[in-house]
Amino acid sequence: MAADDRPDGDPGIAAGAHLPKLRPGTQPPPPSWLPRQRRGTTPQMIGRYPDFDVLDAVDTWDGATKKVVLARLEPPGPLRFFTAAEEPTLVAFCDVVLAQDAEPRVPVAAMVDAKMADGKLDGYRFADMPRDPDTWGLVLAGLDHTARSAYGCSFADCSVERRENIVAEFARGRLVGGPWDELNVTRAWSVVMRAALSEFYSHPWTWNEIGFGGPAYPRGFLRLGGGDAGREPFEKPGSVAVDPVREDG
Repeated sequence: MAADDRPDGDPGIAAGAHLPKLRPGTQPPPPSWLPRQRRGTTPQMIGRYPDFDVLDAVDTWDGATKKVVLARLEPPGPLRFFTAAEEPTLVAFCDVVLAQDAEPRVPVAAMVDAKMADGKLDGYRFADMPRDPDTWGLVLAGLDHTARSAYGCSFADCSVERRENIVAEFARGRLVGGPWDELNVTRAWSVVMRAALSEFYSHPWTWNEIGFGGPAYPRGFLRLGGGDAGREPFEKPGSVAVDPVREDG
């Protein structure tokens, strides 16, 4: 990324300024700080691997794998589980928690809807919690309840800052009243985030963003280890060499 593309006063990722522990309020920088994607598609066309496109490997996948992965790129249809009244809240919530603030977006709301509609659930749940589809319904109603109580508008109609405030309180398990009183709020957060994150990271656009090489079958992996010596032939180097886990550990 050129210096002109950085927010004023940001010394750059090489200095570790992107790491939450080094930033005011221990918050990460906005996603728009990342380099623009030059190859393939990523959420919002930004990412750490701007010259990587997992779909370059599509001819190495067997027919079944190719069918499953490419189906995730199909435009989403209308929702089948959540109601028209719930849809704006669902979309707004998924956008906030996944920091998707511009197109192209991974259609996580539609993917979660398909999972609920098809009954393809995880096969387990907390003993004191309702089924996941019911938890989602209560969470969406609770988000609207909190938004109307605090700000006099629906969650979807709130400003981004207000949505983030509500979500932050949700993450801390602090929301009460209305539908929230029917849930263990901390566990409800775990349920909805598990679904949102699993759908988000199953999408090829997200694989491009994180440099994931896609299905290992039948191609497999040739090398183990890290650094240039351990990079697979199909892998691309990141735009920076900073290891966020090591730096933030």
